[in-house]
Amino acid sequence: MKTVLITGACTNTGVAIAEKFASEGYRVIFTGRDGTKVANKEAEYRKQFPDCEIIGYRIDSLIDERTVDEDAAKEMFSDLDRRGITVDVLVLNAADQGLGQKIFENPLTDFMKVINTNMIWNYLLCELAAKRMKEVGGGSIVFVNSNTAYRAIPDRIAYEASKGGQLGMMRGLAFDLGKYNIRINAVLPGMIKTDRWVKNPDFYKSVPSRFTPLGDVAVGEDVADAVYYFAACSRNTTGAELTVDGGNTIQLYPIIPQ
Repeated sequence: MKTVLITGACTNTGVAIAEKFASEGYRVIFTGRDGTKVANKEAEYRKQFPDCEIIGYRIDSLIDERTVDEDAAKEMFSDLDRRGITVDVLVLNAADQGLGQKIFENPLTDFMKVINTNMIWNYLLCELAAKRMKEVGGGSIVFVNSNTAYRAIPDRIAYEASKGGQLGMMRGLAFDLGKYNIRINAVLPGMIKTDRWVKNPDFYKSVPSRFTPLGDVAVGEDVADAVYYFAACSRNTTGAELTVDGGNTIQLYPIIPQ
């Protein structure tokens, strides 16, 4: 049985990714920051997929804004080692959204928190997973990135910087780890219909990024399918990006119906 480790799989897109891999017969390991949510979601996944092994870990990326919790990541992988579980696929879905960070108002530590979560923490997980993948002959790592790596939106400088940097990191990892048959790729969603979409219908009714060339925005399953493609169906692909945004990235500006 192959094993996938998915970060941030208690809500929204992470749930869709976990459900996709579970439906394909993978053992699903997932993480979340809230212990109660992790326990509840673990029970839900087990009920939904009774033939799959499901293991949830409560884990936080940071000790504080300046400090990545390296020991927590190492302990999680050590626990998997003790269980005799090797991660075949690592999906880096969890992220600090860095919402509403204004350049002249927010403290520097807010910027650091986003960079540390989205880049340093993810690099650490890649290193720990790849060390084990190397010993078993290969594996796949997929970043859930964002089209904001290329397109800016208001008051999200830290997030945009982290996603742009993440793509550079992805390419570097793909180059250095290719000789071990470890493939590293990235999925770049645009707007996704998450719980924020449901809770703020007036805002999302008129937000420009909803007006895509395809006329719709992604749901979690669209992103999950792209992640699964890189994990299971792209034997000779590494260092690649797959954009899932309804075509938003290709348009100079959205055509908004009057």
